[in-house]
Amino acid sequence: MTSHHLAQLNIAALKAPIDSPLLADFVAGLAPINALADASPGFVWRYTDEDTDDATASRPFGPDVIVNLSVWQDLESLRAFTYRDDGHLDYMRRRREWFTPLGRPGLVLWWVPAGVLPTLAEGGERLARLTADGPTPEAFTFRHPFPAPSARTAAASG
Repeated sequence: MTSHHLAQLNIAALKAPIDSPLLADFVAGLAPINALADASPGFVWRYTDEDTDDATASRPFGPDVIVNLSVWQDLESLRAFTYRDDGHLDYMRRRREWFTPLGRPGLVLWWVPAGVLPTLAEGGERLARLTADGPTPEAFTFRHPFPAPSARTAAASG
């Protein structure tokens, strides 16, 4: 059993209101994509709004910015779901139809102790840290990952 899990936050700026025809395919895909994530190897948890099974009502980063916050057993599990699962990959490829560029990072990864669930506020702090400082062990990306703290400690002492 690992001592840390991988948390991820991604945000996206909507091109139109969530109930608009432009976003109909995006909204229709939420439940199947979330179910796919929930059933994926290595999935631990995802944030949902109080009254829904997704997070589209939570807007802590602006009225037109939606969030996705989840926890995975490790980087490879999240990477496999994100980039190797055809259902998610096909959905992700359409993101330019639904979202406008942020002009800054929209995804951040960080390690949390196993059993600890991150908050949207913590995710926002990590995203701000990534934006300000670039990838570090506290806030990183798929392109520039860092090992879990337990792996860093073992490598330093070995």
